[in-house]
Amino acid sequence: MLTRLLAMLAITLSLAGCSTMGASTGDAAAAAEQLRLLMIDPNKAGLEAIVADELSYGHSGGKVDTKASFIADLLSGASDFVTITISDQTVRPVGNATLIRHTLSATTNDGGKPGTVTIKILQVWQQQGGQWKLIARQAVRPPA
Repeated sequence: MLTRLLAMLAITLSLAGCSTMGASTGDAAAAAEQLRLLMIDPNKAGLEAIVADELSYGHSGGKVDTKASFIADLLSGASDFVTITISDQTVRPVGNATLIRHTLSATTNDGGKPGTVTIKILQVWQQQGGQWKLIARQAVRPPA
């Protein structure tokens, strides 16, 4: 799985290119915060706008979502975040992409089943048409 993640990251970074588009890393961090809020209170238009068509959204259990399945799960309540707290966040620009790492702690109600989760996240954001878009995300559970 780690090999697949590293390969996906290498491909993503090569697609990101080397030019900057004038946006700051703070803009990417603001987009990540907007995504956090949309995951708690999802709406289709907001999610469609912030997620790239090419999205590869990896879960800590191995499931990989596309843009369509990620949005559908949030809107249907199959993936239901009641709260999301972000900690230990780092933001690193790479050309017109930005890598954001953090720890996500959440209370959930997936499919009506209450739960909690703490996972480590890598998000890859890319400038597309002057806006930051999430193009890749991978979660892993921290060691016990």
